Amino acid sequence: MWRPDRETLDREALEGIVLDGMRATLARARTNAAWSLRLGDARPADVKRVDDWQRLPFLTKDALRDAYPYGLACGGDYVRIHMSSGTTGNPILTPYTVNDVAQWGEVTARCYVAAGVTRTDVIQITPSFGLFTGGFGFHYGAERLGAMVIPAGAGRTSLQLKLMRDLRATVLTAIATYPLRLIEVAREEQFDLATLALRVGVFGSEVWSDDLRARIERELGIRAHDIIGMTETGGPGLGIDCPARAGIHVWEDHYYVEVVDPRTGRVVADGAEGELVVSTLTREGLPLIRYRTHDLTRVVSRARCACGRTALRLDRLRGRTDDMVIYKGVNFYPRQIETVVLRQPGVSHEYQVRLYSDGGGERMSVVVETEAGCDPGVAARIRRDLRDLLAVSPEVELCAAGTIERPQGKAVRVVDRRVR
Repeated sequence: MWRPDRETLDREALEGIVLDGMRATLARARTNAAWSLRLGDARPADVKRVDDWQRLPFLTKDALRDAYPYGLACGGDYVRIHMSSGTTGNPILTPYTVNDVAQWGEVTARCYVAAGVTRTDVIQITPSFGLFTGGFGFHYGAERLGAMVIPAGAGRTSLQLKLMRDLRATVLTAIATYPLRLIEVAREEQFDLATLALRVGVFGSEVWSDDLRARIERELGIRAHDIIGMTETGGPGLGIDCPARAGIHVWEDHYYVEVVDPRTGRVVADGAEGELVVSTLTREGLPLIRYRTHDLTRVVSRARCACGRTALRLDRLRGRTDDMVIYKGVNFYPRQIETVVLRQPGVSHEYQVRLYSDGGGERMSVVVETEAGCDPGVAARIRRDLRDLLAVSPEVELCAAGTIERPQGKAVRVVDRRVR
């Protein structure tokens, strides 16, 4: 463990740290006039029990956009800025103090160690270094750990493979679908993946299924771990799954998480699925109080894990409330389609759900790339399995590998061309 004194705390001691963090965060937020207006008469002394936190208002993505650039920031001694892509409206800007940068390195180092990474590893970082948080977060954690870093950044997949082989990289960090691109390019260029020394993958930033993880592990010969985090929380490092694969450990001495009913906002019982809500307990530049992430998950357990850690465990993210597709009255998430597709023999990892308006109605097509020699009958099986699972019967279109466009960043799984 990276911090066994913190990672093995019993519930009572951990709750005391959480309460202290809540009060400190509330006090810091109240130094900002906009935060004070949002919080009303709530004071740090009012938080006597962890459950008292539920009386505070939610923070939303729209509120953070409206506060651009520094409306909800606290302090002024900033040393770093990162932000979201801002594809709609203002981007979400996150300012960092010196302590925030240090905290980021601390929690990411903790994630590396939970994934079995040590200071003797060579870590190749493939997310971009820029306003996106991925590259720098992985970098700071690796430096804190004392491992060697290959700061490759995004793109140039042929070069990535060459560096991986020649510099004997043992750990790969990436957005979840980038390993698929590495596998693809290796096949196109007849690059022997068996020449790589990789043993661990740390992947995040996208919702990815267990079936996709199994395929990546098989092709690259690695053990893949799911890391979570977002721009608003400071980047990757919020939590990761350990070798026990019994859920994603959230570092509760730095973050307080709740799972709420997306419709009512009420906290749901452990084990019930809902929307993840995150509060930061140690970040200074942009404190978060009850931030609604739109991510869907559930609390798996608060008991000690087989790995010895006592931090609560969340289920792997299933999807996002704003990614849910509604087709002819049926609600589903892209990950459910992915699970059906990847369980079929002879299909590629690339697929896309396309929605159209058709003569006043709606039409759905699932486009799936296939490998050489794939049985054309797989289309009927995918259609049947989707009907059984989701009660929808889309068209299933098989196409050659490379047909679906590869974006530079996250994979585009749903294209909605319906007329609203």
